[in-house]
Amino acid sequence: MRKFLSAIRSGFGFLSTIPVGITMEGIENLMKHIYLFPVVGAVIGIIFALIVIALTTFSIFPPIIISLFVIIAIYYFTGFNHIDGLADFGDGLAAHGTKEKKIAAMRDTAIGTGGIVFCMIAILGVFVSLVSIQESDRFLLLPYALIVAETSAKQSMVTVAAFGRRLHAGFGAMTVDNTKKSDLIIGTVFSAAVCFVVLGVMGIGAFIVSQLSGLLVLNTANRHFGGVSGDVVGAANEIGRLAALLYIGGAGWMLL
Repeated sequence: MRKFLSAIRSGFGFLSTIPVGITMEGIENLMKHIYLFPVVGAVIGIIFALIVIALTTFSIFPPIIISLFVIIAIYYFTGFNHIDGLADFGDGLAAHGTKEKKIAAMRDTAIGTGGIVFCMIAILGVFVSLVSIQESDRFLLLPYALIVAETSAKQSMVTVAAFGRRLHAGFGAMTVDNTKKSDLIIGTVFSAAVCFVVLGVMGIGAFIVSQLSGLLVLNTANRHFGGVSGDVVGAANEIGRLAALLYIGGAGWMLL
């Protein structure tokens, strides 16, 4: 039980900026329970939902301002590790030449044009989705959408790790090496259940789209790099969140 609680605590320390403390022993325990990623995502999503409820209850901010506050909250509570992974992923894809050159570009600490463009598209996409969700039904859908999106995003990381093969050593390699098919199954069942309870059929649709986006990231990484790194897993989180929110934003308008 102590190791399991340590894994949960480390999950928040590893996947968020919540100051719970993190140790190497805790990370090792977390790596034995990768299916906890979407559990952490669901809790973070609930935090975002509460922020939106507070903003819509005690303020008169328009949807565009609330969307900005939500994006600030996303990166305040989840940090910049995952979007940094997306930036590196974009740099690798933008690089020309062999797989070795693409991997070198992905590992370069400097951010290039590809990384900047990928991050701009991701943040702009989330922003547009948030505005669309709010305008589709006067804010009522947004808190639930954030829970579904964050849960799905963390499961996207598990999906990529479960089917991927590692490129090099690091936390990404630890995730890939330790993710078992049982982690994928448990995480998928938990995530799908959360999405269905929160948003019904729409939630399941968002979850499926998010996991498909993860598989797209995986396929792209295999073609360009020959495997998966921590940057690729982080990119799957950002793209998975975006895919879920885009789906909910579009579905919200179709249901009007």
